[in-house]
Amino acid sequence: MSARNLLRASQGHLHEQTAGSTPSILYAPEDDGTHGNFLSASYRRILARPAWAARLEKAYTSSRLVPRSHDRRRAELDCAVSSDALLMNIFCYPGMTRRAGICALLGVAPGLRPEFGVRGMLPMARGEVDRTEIDMRLGDLLVEAKLTEGGFGTASRERLLRYEGASTHLELEDLPRGNAGFAGWQLIRGVLAAAHQEARFVVLCDDRRPDLRDAWFRILVAVRSSELRSRLGLVTWQEVAAAAPKSVAGFLASKYGILGR
Repeated sequence: MSARNLLRASQGHLHEQTAGSTPSILYAPEDDGTHGNFLSASYRRILARPAWAARLEKAYTSSRLVPRSHDRRRAELDCAVSSDALLMNIFCYPGMTRRAGICALLGVAPGLRPEFGVRGMLPMARGEVDRTEIDMRLGDLLVEAKLTEGGFGTASRERLLRYEGASTHLELEDLPRGNAGFAGWQLIRGVLAAAHQEARFVVLCDDRRPDLRDAWFRILVAVRSSELRSRLGLVTWQEVAAAAPKSVAGFLASKYGILGR
């Protein structure tokens, strides 16, 4: 994907790349109001909505790897493999959430406006609240999006038990474990958020990443309630591409190698 974007960026887009054997490509806003990391129609809509545009200010955490890293501020959504940018490219595209195929795939009513970077507001012990972001909310659907990320993080047993309902909704002994504790931490939080908000939760990931699919199914096994489990699911970018308009599907194929199926 890095090589694909380096080729694409070199064909007329402002960009730079990080150091390393597999460099990340960072696009930049162009003088004509476009951005190499976004479909033009999606980018225009993002800029027109303050809540969406605010996501463009999220700092790029690996700026130290960029030459001349102090000359300007880089954003997370400038990165060619940002799952947040991919999510917004698709769901900010005009008419996307009114398409019958997309609505059927996600099980949502047509015409909903997506919210990005929504706070989970999970209740914890001693009156604390976990404000960690959920990637997208579309009606009653919460979405965790992944692309090239290595996994879903880990957390200790002590940390998990600080969350209200953790032992009620999950069979702790069935949860997958890693060296640092319970594996699939972002997924566990998503399940607890769905339980707390009486919502649904879907993992949106690449069909070429069986490791992420397996990690999700290992979490599902530990969900105690069949009713809660019925509100949890997995959708692939490839399925989204198959239901998207040709302009979006073509962009996903050329930039990410994501082919509808």
